[in-house]
Amino acid sequence: MTNTFLLAVDGSPGSDKAVEFAAERAKLGGAKIVAAYVIEWSPYSFNTPEENEERHKRREEELSRAQTVVDPVAAKLKDAGIDVETVVRHGHPAKTLLELADQHAAAQIFIGRKGETGLKNMLFGSVAANLVQSSPVPVTVVP
Repeated sequence: MTNTFLLAVDGSPGSDKAVEFAAERAKLGGAKIVAAYVIEWSPYSFNTPEENEERHKRREEELSRAQTVVDPVAAKLKDAGIDVETVVRHGHPAKTLLELADQHAAAQIFIGRKGETGLKNMLFGSVAANLVQSSPVPVTVVP
């Protein structure tokens, strides 16, 4: 395991709090931060060629929008003197974050708690809850 933290970002107020908290911890321990934005995306879809073309176009647009979230985070962390890397991926958020934590040998994962309620979270749970239940490394959920 390295002195690397994985930080899940999505541009929400909860994510902003997680950025602040992770930055404080990284500065204290001299850790690197990998700021990750995951675009929820399922590869399991049966579409016509036209639908696949439109889906690919949407996917590329989402990647561009994701940069508007991770770039300011990276700038803020760099200004604070923290070594930072950004990653944007498509996939199931919790699963993708766990894969990234493994790939980067992250010692810890930081994520903001959105506090969302509703049927989707009741049935499937939040990304933070999924990480807490399945991560092999500590997960800090920032309120």
